[in-house]
Amino acid sequence: MSNSDNQNAITSEEEELNSSQKPNYGVINETNDGNSAKTEDIDTYFMATVAVPDTPSYSFSWRKLWAFTGPGFLMSIAYLDPGNIQSDLQSGTIAQYKLLWVLMWSTVLGLLMQRLAARLGVVTGLHLAELCYRRYHKMPRLFLWVMIEIAIIGSDMQEVIGTAISLYLLSNRVIPLWAGVLITILDTFTFLLLDKYGLRKLEAFFGFLITSMAITFGYEYFKVQPNELQVLEGLALPFCKDCGSDELMQAVGIIGAIIMPHNLYLHSALVKSRKVNRNNKEEVRDANRYVFIESAIALFVSLLINIAVTAVFAHGLYQKTNADVYETCLRANISQSDTFPNDNQTVDANLYKAGVFLGCTFGIEALYIWAIGIFAAGQSSTMTGTYSGQFAMEGFLDLHWPRWKRVLFTRTIAIVPTLLITYFQNLNNLSEMNDLLNALMSLQLPFALLPALTFTSSPKVMGDFVNGFGNKVLASVLSVVVIAVNLYFVLNYVSQHFASNVWVFIGTGLFFIYYILFLIYLSGCLLVVLGLTQLTKTPRIGKYFEEIDYKECNYESIDNPSDDTRSASTIAAVPSNSLIS
Repeated sequence: MSNSDNQNAITSEEEELNSSQKPNYGVINETNDGNSAKTEDIDTYFMATVAVPDTPSYSFSWRKLWAFTGPGFLMSIAYLDPGNIQSDLQSGTIAQYKLLWVLMWSTVLGLLMQRLAARLGVVTGLHLAELCYRRYHKMPRLFLWVMIEIAIIGSDMQEVIGTAISLYLLSNRVIPLWAGVLITILDTFTFLLLDKYGLRKLEAFFGFLITSMAITFGYEYFKVQPNELQVLEGLALPFCKDCGSDELMQAVGIIGAIIMPHNLYLHSALVKSRKVNRNNKEEVRDANRYVFIESAIALFVSLLINIAVTAVFAHGLYQKTNADVYETCLRANISQSDTFPNDNQTVDANLYKAGVFLGCTFGIEALYIWAIGIFAAGQSSTMTGTYSGQFAMEGFLDLHWPRWKRVLFTRTIAIVPTLLITYFQNLNNLSEMNDLLNALMSLQLPFALLPALTFTSSPKVMGDFVNGFGNKVLASVLSVVVIAVNLYFVLNYVSQHFASNVWVFIGTGLFFIYYILFLIYLSGCLLVVLGLTQLTKTPRIGKYFEEIDYKECNYESIDNPSDDTRSASTIAAVPSNSLIS
């Protein structure tokens, strides 16, 4: 046989192996009765996977790191969406540099959580939503899906708000906010065309958007020139001198804005786009290392951008009154000077006011550069939100929609309330809506964190890659702290903004009863995995805490245990030392 024949045979064998490791979308599945059910052909993130170069050993390789570069940067976009940018600037305005350490350690905490999700995808070949389908009973699984959908829609609303405000600034208020909201429908669908150009080009485009944010917000940092010693002090010293309730709530809000619940589902799925032989333990371990390094680099870049935004407004707006900025705008002869009333109230900053302040203080080009950065933040979050929704729908429901339908579904729900507020209300209401969405997404975090911790702590799922004792303790303690902090933030937000509305308090109380009960259920499932198996013997409800035999599980048999049918589209290639052994 010639060399060319050998090469062709090897290529054919590799393609066959690679195709077996992909989700089997768009195939004919045979059911029990022999009937065929054809699923719709769907373009997904996994239709094109990225080959990982072979190396003679498992020592560090820059070529391998480059092959794994992409998913972490897509994940990091959630740390740079308009909701985060607004939280950053408000932090600087309210507490100056004193909360930078909260921002830094929140990002570190986010990295630890993303590591759990990424390891889950690399080791098992299944993403978080798919494992939730296999593990949880129908009602809790549907409730989980609804909560993640709420988080995705809330994030999408923030993207709409950010894009509309950026267009309002760039057009010098020619494009009204409601029109900017409508424009986001069109620009969202243009992103769907990027799939046609290949996975690496799509990832490169998102890299370009992150670079745009780094340049624009970095420009503002060097233009404003904050006190770098105070920046370093704010990062290094974990306390907040002379801080009150406003600073405390802002610190809690930073945590809620930084760590997005649907981002854990997203990251666990994105890592599946790299070709990893999951039957080779050393290769899986090597892949975990590169995925973690790439995620750390991506979140370090996002942290630098968030620090830059916080520092700019810590230097420029801390303890400034509306009258101070108003006078500055009059001297600069900026047309948006009427944005700030001529009174002695301290500035209540938002995305729009921040841009106007920069234009008044440092020239009109600073306003436009800020607007471009906000536009990039809004646009970059659009496709990742779409992917999160797609993975959640396919995983939780085994429901495969074309991406344009998925975009239409989430964007329509996101646009309707945003459009009503922009048409009938004003910018301040839009800013308050952004804060409310941060509070809303804080509530959803446990519904991603607890399942991720449960699966990565389970030997049945992770095999030799299960969380060690130290990781279990650290992740569990951090989970309790984050959940408690987020609950405090939401309760405080409701008491401050809806104190006079009895019905809101009654509705909130009823919701929290069900909310706490569901958290107890998810925590019980985690405790069983950690060794508290006595819970499974609890009368009547113990069976709901039991961990299933994953290797015998499929979508049909979860809710119908007597049904032995197995769908080819739901059986993924997983390592011999986990799930299927």
